[in-house]
Amino acid sequence: MLGRMNAPALPPYDDVAAAAERLQGHAHRTPVMTSRTVNAELGAEVFFKCENLQRMGAFKFRGAFNALSRFTPEQRRAGVVAFSSGNHAQAIALSARLLGMPATIVMPHDAPEMKVAATRGYGAQVVIYDRYNDDREQIGRDLATRHGYTLIPPYDHPDVIAGQGTAAKELFEEVGPLDAFFVCLGGGGLLSGSALATRALSPACRLYGVEPEAGNDGQQSFRSGAIVRIDTPKTIADGAQTQYLGELTFAIIRRDVDDILTATDAQLVDAMRFMASRMKLIAEPTGCLGFAAARAMGEQLRGQRVGVLISGGNVDIARFCELMAAH
Repeated sequence: MLGRMNAPALPPYDDVAAAAERLQGHAHRTPVMTSRTVNAELGAEVFFKCENLQRMGAFKFRGAFNALSRFTPEQRRAGVVAFSSGNHAQAIALSARLLGMPATIVMPHDAPEMKVAATRGYGAQVVIYDRYNDDREQIGRDLATRHGYTLIPPYDHPDVIAGQGTAAKELFEEVGPLDAFFVCLGGGGLLSGSALATRALSPACRLYGVEPEAGNDGQQSFRSGAIVRIDTPKTIADGAQTQYLGELTFAIIRRDVDDILTATDAQLVDAMRFMASRMKLIAEPTGCLGFAAARAMGEQLRGQRVGVLISGGNVDIARFCELMAAH
């Protein structure tokens, strides 16, 4: 029951395959890149799935579009509400625009201005809240009740999870089975969706979730067997400043993921610098979690085929330059 009455069943891999069909012609089939320097450093064959090159700059478009495309005509007329620090916000706003429905997004006061501006640019109404003192979920629920909107949370929703899993599906279809796969972890939508694809398409692959060291609620939850809630972590990885995993995402992660790792902010900056200078890729701090953990694992990956999911590239250029200069 996942701890609540009438909780929906965990989505199967078939839902990921169905989401991939819905996304055809809407989401980019993002490139898979390699780096001879990384391969030499790790003694492994490393494949980067570049969701920083997805529409609106992150994997979140996949889950958002999949969820909204399943709305009834009545739901489309009323519109959607979502809460997000940035990438889910942009994803819902863009998907709603493409599908011709109104969108209202609840965003924190300290969200990157680039993400707020993009969300408004896609036509969504933005409601600002204080992430350290206000309850964004309650604000979203209140708006949904008051206006008849449908609430689509950023990760704990079966259609969102299935949509996010299509990125991993594409990776395995392109490069074949892997020995290890590193996926960033915030609320768990990307990791749980990736887990569904991994167990179906590369069942022997070791799957690692990676979150900021300052916000390791997922690691604590995974190792204790119950969802652990923490205060909002202070980390440059703003896309992973979640306080706890979702009930659906945790159930899938607990069942299908091998371990949860962490990366420091300094490791994320090093990874950002490497990607920009050597691979010509701009990745946001959250997007570098998987690569940072793979580099830290080092020798243990020697001789293996390794996947790294770069989740997004939405970082303010001024902030990017500041991070590059400060470390």
